[in-house]
Amino acid sequence: MYKEIFRWVIAIISQPAKAWEELRQKEEKGDEFLSRFVYPLVGLVTVAAFLGVLFTRKEFDVEMALKASVRTLVSAFGGFYLAAYLLNELWQGMFKRTKDMRLCQRFVGYASSLMFALNIVLVLFPEFFFLQIFVLYTFYIVWEGAGPYMQVTEAERLKFVALATMVILLTPWCIGLLLSMLMPGLSF
Repeated sequence: MYKEIFRWVIAIISQPAKAWEELRQKEEKGDEFLSRFVYPLVGLVTVAAFLGVLFTRKEFDVEMALKASVRTLVSAFGGFYLAAYLLNELWQGMFKRTKDMRLCQRFVGYASSLMFALNIVLVLFPEFFFLQIFVLYTFYIVWEGAGPYMQVTEAERLKFVALATMVILLTPWCIGLLLSMLMPGLSF
């Protein structure tokens, strides 16, 4: 299962146009996508956050590692679901399409692949903080997926890509920020 996840993440990051075309043709039943792609990726990010804090700090602090993993879990998990919900609402409201939560969940999940991969690298190797700039590549990933996967017309494509990218990138960040403000003990 993890081998397939890594294959899709690498394909989406390295060749998004080809990957989106393959994903469009891929048959997924029910919530199979969630249990075979999103949940394991969120789990990997959470474990990486735990190990990253545990082994990259000067002191060996299990409590801080647990706090970091909880914050990462809630922001990644909540960010995914909130982004999918908001995109589904925008899908109907601004683009006059029929609501399709599963389609929006799959799109947000696959488009977030780079963000999940960067989170794993950055919590394990915090000295590579400059890699955060590559999260902007998500705009291109969403651009390539808007046409073939979401069937967005060329006239609406830029508006869809801008809104979807903002939703995908900002929801986990806002949830993490909110957690830090509500529970100062989660700041690390």
